[in-house]
Amino acid sequence: MSGLTVRGAGPADRDAIQAVTLAAYQEYAATIAAHWEGYRQNIVATLAAAPPGAQIVALDDDRVVGAVLLHSAGASIENPGGTSATLRWPEVRLLAVAPSARGRGVGTALMNECIHRARSVGATAVTLHTTDLMQAAMRLYERLGFARAHDLDLEPAPGILAKGYRLDLPL
Repeated sequence: MSGLTVRGAGPADRDAIQAVTLAAYQEYAATIAAHWEGYRQNIVATLAAAPPGAQIVALDDDRVVGAVLLHSAGASIENPGGTSATLRWPEVRLLAVAPSARGRGVGTALMNECIHRARSVGATAVTLHTTDLMQAAMRLYERLGFARAHDLDLEPAPGILAKGYRLDLPL
């Protein structure tokens, strides 16, 4: 993927971000069939509510092939299930890579940009949540140095565990 660039997203990227994110997460629809429609609606709502500057995109030439949200420390965010939380550290949400672009370093490039941005504002850690369904993502996070943080775990729906992960960023 020689033309891969990562940059902050703008308003013109919204439709492409939604399309890539839904395409990336669609693979879980059959596995979580009872929860899929609610999860899909949560993805769409989360993307629509993303504050300016929180969305980052990866482009192959001019085509969006990946996207991620990086919420700032101190931001109040909605958790699945209707609860909200104020973030202690920047948090990565909805990392997505177009199925056609997987295995080409897009996810790594997006995560490295999140880590860079967190460091650049003096954050001491960056966090995220994932589930056991997302094995490739979990391997990526662990390769980048993220460690399980049980104190960050969430249960967005009965029987579904969103595992917390944290990467400490030494000053």
